[in-house]
Amino acid sequence: MNALDDAGWQPWDWQQRVAAQQPEWPDPEALDAVIKELAQRPALVVAKDVDRLRAALARAARGRAFVLQAGDCAESFHDHSASSLRAKLKIILQMAVVLTYSSGVSVVKIGRIAGQFAKPRSAPVEVVDGATLPSFRGHIVHDDAPTLDARRPNPERLLWAYDQSRATVSVLRALTEGGFADLSGAHRWNLDFVASSPEGQRYQAIADGVDRALRFMAGCGIDLEREAVLHQVNVWTSHEALLLPYEAALTRRDPASQRYYDLSAHMVWVGERTRQLDGAHLRFASGIANPVGLKVGPTMEPDTLVEACRILDPDRTPGRLVLISRMGHDAVRDRLGGLVEAVREAGYPVVWLCDPMHGNTFVSQSGYKTRRFEDVMDEIAGFFEVHRRLGTHAGGIHLELTGEDVTECLGGSEAVLESELCRAYDTICDPRLNARQSLDLAFRVAELLIR
Repeated sequence: MNALDDAGWQPWDWQQRVAAQQPEWPDPEALDAVIKELAQRPALVVAKDVDRLRAALARAARGRAFVLQAGDCAESFHDHSASSLRAKLKIILQMAVVLTYSSGVSVVKIGRIAGQFAKPRSAPVEVVDGATLPSFRGHIVHDDAPTLDARRPNPERLLWAYDQSRATVSVLRALTEGGFADLSGAHRWNLDFVASSPEGQRYQAIADGVDRALRFMAGCGIDLEREAVLHQVNVWTSHEALLLPYEAALTRRDPASQRYYDLSAHMVWVGERTRQLDGAHLRFASGIANPVGLKVGPTMEPDTLVEACRILDPDRTPGRLVLISRMGHDAVRDRLGGLVEAVREAGYPVVWLCDPMHGNTFVSQSGYKTRRFEDVMDEIAGFFEVHRRLGTHAGGIHLELTGEDVTECLGGSEAVLESELCRAYDTICDPRLNARQSLDLAFRVAELLIR
């Protein structure tokens, strides 16, 4: 029986399994009250849009589209302004235009946005300025300030995360449907601090080419005003389904199909630290009708991955399952191929994405957690090499980035030096590519797509 229609699955039966990476909530009754309120609140997305994303991902599974999944490492309660969201959307739109214009491949745009508030951690405690504190697990759990009181889990923050996510979805819809994303205005997407850079100038040339193409179409008698694809774009929402009480509270049964949807986002994924075959996270993800991602690290064995695919996609439905490899640039060429072959031989029509960020993190001599741009690009190149060798499809990339002028990752064509990390190191968790680095990466990925 299809797990999506399995009458035995319920949104809360994950509680019968071990749930990794959950906060120790100090007041269970307060948590229960918050969950009951969340369950009564409106869904953040609608089921038909989730189905539309699954159809788009099915095209990617067949090699007919490329996925760009990108956004913040962890969204912040401190910065959720409309201007910040516009900057983030601009760089995603720019990258998509570069990829499509340069390669001719359509791009499925998915944001790490409107719900990416929780973070798994490798250790339960961390040392900040000599003090041992509970590790920061995201603003949906507690504050990032380095005090014991700030790090105490507060279930009210689940409601705050919902409120911010709902506002973000509203602004995102207004921008993507209200003319901001109109392809004829591609020049306007160039961020001020990027425009004068080599990447910005290369992008400007593409925007000029788009203008010429639109004028040509108009000259041929095509009514551009009626071509909705030129005026609106779909940017889907996604986040890691880490805090299962939040996800379950926003899971609803669709009256038409009778299937359960996690309506906190269009897509959710299960992380490297919560992908236990008998664990709560895979159990929860197995029963929702959303597209589901699974992070795949270098310790994953082929048999384990195939079994995870069976749990998450028993009917082998294109667009259902997205495998997000996060190997590290020094392991991707050795470890990825066997996993890809095992999944192919088992007949699962997955979308393979490359997360080149998480396997390439290190602490600089100055004490900042960072990543090297060239390591990021080398992992992406290795990802393409493996798929090219096996004759499979390199389906997309999964990035942590921002539209702001931050200095968190080293390198890029206008290199961020280690001595500059302190200038604008603004992330509340992991380092992100800035807009120049992101655009530079898009041009280089486009070259890989057309080889």
